[in-house]
Amino acid sequence: MSALTAALEGLRRVSRAPALLAGVWVLTFAISLPLAIVMRGMLADHLGRSLAADTALGGVNYEWMQEFASQASGVGVTFRPTIIGFGALLDNLSAFVDAAARPAVIVAAAAAYILVWLFLAGGIIDRLARDRPSRAHGFFAACGVFFFRFLRLALAQAIVYGFLFGPMHRWLFDRLYPRMIHEVSVERTAFFARLVLYLVFGLLVAASAIVFDYAKVRAVVEDRRSMLGAINAAIGFIRRNYAAAVSLFAIDFLLFAAIVALYALVAPGAGRTTMTIAISVAIGQLYVVARL
Repeated sequence: MSALTAALEGLRRVSRAPALLAGVWVLTFAISLPLAIVMRGMLADHLGRSLAADTALGGVNYEWMQEFASQASGVGVTFRPTIIGFGALLDNLSAFVDAAARPAVIVAAAAAYILVWLFLAGGIIDRLARDRPSRAHGFFAACGVFFFRFLRLALAQAIVYGFLFGPMHRWLFDRLYPRMIHEVSVERTAFFARLVLYLVFGLLVAASAIVFDYAKVRAVVEDRRSMLGAINAAIGFIRRNYAAAVSLFAIDFLLFAAIVALYALVAPGAGRTTMTIAISVAIGQLYVVARL
């Protein structure tokens, strides 16, 4: 089976499991909803009956937004112009490649999401591998079987990603990059030097992600108990099918890039009416579903 055929078959299997896709979206929505409610309360308390509240009804008040962010804490510090439309995606990408710290409440929400995702991953992979409907009992039985196994796999992931986003990131961008541009006087050259390091870092993260993704699949399909064995089997499979594995990852990446590009074209800015705000939210949720 070619990489393109495998990608198309994967899309077909996902399309034949709409309840699965809907459930994952509900999970994403449920994790983010409490943060949105907290943010709403903070905004309402800060605005009150001020003049800024009146101007906020007619559009975005960037000066007030920056004033709010400067005195906010917790999730409130994320309320800034970069969260609007496509800017939110760029802000997350920038934080990812620069290993920027996030507020503790955001980290906690992300940790909760990852934990729930680890629980569901076994059932999701099992459902897609079988390519036939499974009742709730069978789905959650598979989730329970692989949850603790995936927790052990997550420990290995944490060690690898901790190394990549810790010592490796610091070595590339805090030590190697300054040496590369030490005698550079052209800003464009420095920019491309940093871009090359971003590419190297991205390839390292991508290689790790491929190994762990295949390890999860091998663990479920072959009912493996040892996660180190699953990792070893995944590495062996990738080594034997290197071209196909890399091609499939490239196809997935291009598909994701196409979704991001489409979102960049249609994502609106801040809405000025109830209708435009509703449209903004709808487009944002469609992007989330497409990304899943």
